[in-house]
Amino acid sequence: MHLLQNPTQRLKAGDKTVLKELFEAHYEQVCAAIYRLIGNRATTEDLAQQVFIRLWEKRNTIEIVTSPGAYLHRMAINEALACLRSKKNTPFSEITGSTPFAPQRDAGQSYLYGELEEQIRQAVDALPPRCRAVFVLSRFEEKSYREIAQELGISKKTVEHQMGKALRVLREKLKPYLYG
Repeated sequence: MHLLQNPTQRLKAGDKTVLKELFEAHYEQVCAAIYRLIGNRATTEDLAQQVFIRLWEKRNTIEIVTSPGAYLHRMAINEALACLRSKKNTPFSEITGSTPFAPQRDAGQSYLYGELEEQIRQAVDALPPRCRAVFVLSRFEEKSYREIAQELGISKKTVEHQMGKALRVLREKLKPYLYG
């Protein structure tokens, strides 16, 4: 059996069975990587399928020098970031299908909380895509900077810089609510 042996050569030869084998072996990991950034199951499944379509379309030019799983993981992250970039002006809740803030509130706080929640959502939506991805992974997924760096394929210093930028932007946009 030649399961996943030399996938680059098999892809370049037009062997469709290797695509099926890669799909069966790595689909769940690809979905998990995308879902951590996107947070919406339907969008995740669409993007995961797109990863495998792109793999097939680029089969003649790709060179998998790492493991196929690592290569597909990188493709998944890139696909998720491209989705976030393309939906730059789309509210976070529409991309993820949920609001990141949902604590219990009494009737007296409802109006103020709703206004604050909307301001926070708008501020997060306004962040640049990579900055937003770092912020979401750090604050909503509770990942360490090291984990975020590995997930996004960037340095820990870049994560620190992007997180600092996100916090500065959010602090500035939310200043009236934080200090007023």
